[in-house]
Amino acid sequence: MRPSVEIALTAEERGALERLAQGHGDRRDLPKRARIVLLAAKGLNNVRIGRELGITDQTARKWRNRFAERRLDGIEDAPRPGRPRSIDDDAVAEVVRKTLEETPRDAARWTARSMARATGYAPSTIHRIWRAFSLKPGRGEAGLPDRMGPSTMRSPVPAALAARPCEVLRPDRQTAPLVLASPHSGADYPPGFVAQSPLSALDLRRSEDCFVDELFRSAPALGAPLLHARFPRAFVDPNREPYELDPEMFEDALPAHVNTGSSRVAAGLGTIARVVSGGREIHGRKLRYAEALARIEACYRPYHAALAGLIDETRRGFGRCLLLDCHSMPSVGGPMDPDAGRGRADFILGDGLGTTCDGAIVAEAEAVLARQGYRVTRNKPFSGGYITRHYGRPERGVHALQIEINRALYMDEERITRLDSLSETAERMTVLLRAMTALGDGKLAAE
Repeated sequence: MRPSVEIALTAEERGALERLAQGHGDRRDLPKRARIVLLAAKGLNNVRIGRELGITDQTARKWRNRFAERRLDGIEDAPRPGRPRSIDDDAVAEVVRKTLEETPRDAARWTARSMARATGYAPSTIHRIWRAFSLKPGRGEAGLPDRMGPSTMRSPVPAALAARPCEVLRPDRQTAPLVLASPHSGADYPPGFVAQSPLSALDLRRSEDCFVDELFRSAPALGAPLLHARFPRAFVDPNREPYELDPEMFEDALPAHVNTGSSRVAAGLGTIARVVSGGREIHGRKLRYAEALARIEACYRPYHAALAGLIDETRRGFGRCLLLDCHSMPSVGGPMDPDAGRGRADFILGDGLGTTCDGAIVAEAEAVLARQGYRVTRNKPFSGGYITRHYGRPERGVHALQIEINRALYMDEERITRLDSLSETAERMTVLLRAMTALGDGKLAAE
């Protein structure tokens, strides 16, 4: 008997699969695939899954393996019956990009025939891709609704940002089992995105973890890589599941695998956020799903590919890895926060309520900060977001600790400018990083 691939689920993946297994959505094939993966996660082999669900063990193996390779996308992207698909994912992405970013030379908008001539695919293939991504070029410029108006973006993601959505600052040689990430310090705001928002450019930055990447710039000199996003959190949030979306934000229907019921979506803070910090609406119109997908594919996925790669490299090189997920927070709880109106500690350390990082590591980080005169608390109100909980697997030698820094320590929160104290705060973060790299052998081993 061929050994079965082991399946381990994050809480978010389990929730999405349980929703699909209950038959939510209009896809009749997804519930059974979701149940296959859920049973696989319980440790059942393919033969037992087949008996449980009345299917062959080959079918169980197929969807188990597809999930292991591509996670939730694997069970959504089912191969069609009959002839194998003749166009790969990169080619599909190119058709979507051309639809959103370009126009034909001799016309104002694309038709299936003109796109077929430009790409070399059959018009029927172009029609299928447009239907799958809810693109209707005949309705308006670049495949988006006419009512977007001339001042809004032709492409959801500018080419320069799509070419470099994130940056990795690497040491000459990695000497510590440490990776730093700053998912919310990106400040490259697409002009079209800013133009369509009712908020000012300054107000759009209220959710940004401004200058956090600068606070940890010493990491490469200490032998650890630093990853930071260039795209802003208000544009797409990498600290969420890939498909946490609010259906009220969209004018077309969302696919069945989208998580529309999370607490983050309810708060307006999904993968594509509805509001900035303070509760003000980001978008001046309803979006189409194709726009959200373009942001996710161009920004979110490259960020997570880079982060997963750094963690994997570190674990292979050292046998273990500590991920410090670096954030900043307003000095006072906002109206949508559980600590609304109350002043916050200087630092909040989040370890998923003790699940994502060895307690000795958290205690050491807390002690180092406290010795520098900072007031430090744990897990309230921030216990760790998607990144911390998704990547933190102490039993596999991967520890993840979220660090929230009080913005009043280093910046003017109203004007969003650096204070003179930023350089001192950065020096103190270097002290913390030195302590984290020194943990090394003892406390970063797999349990």
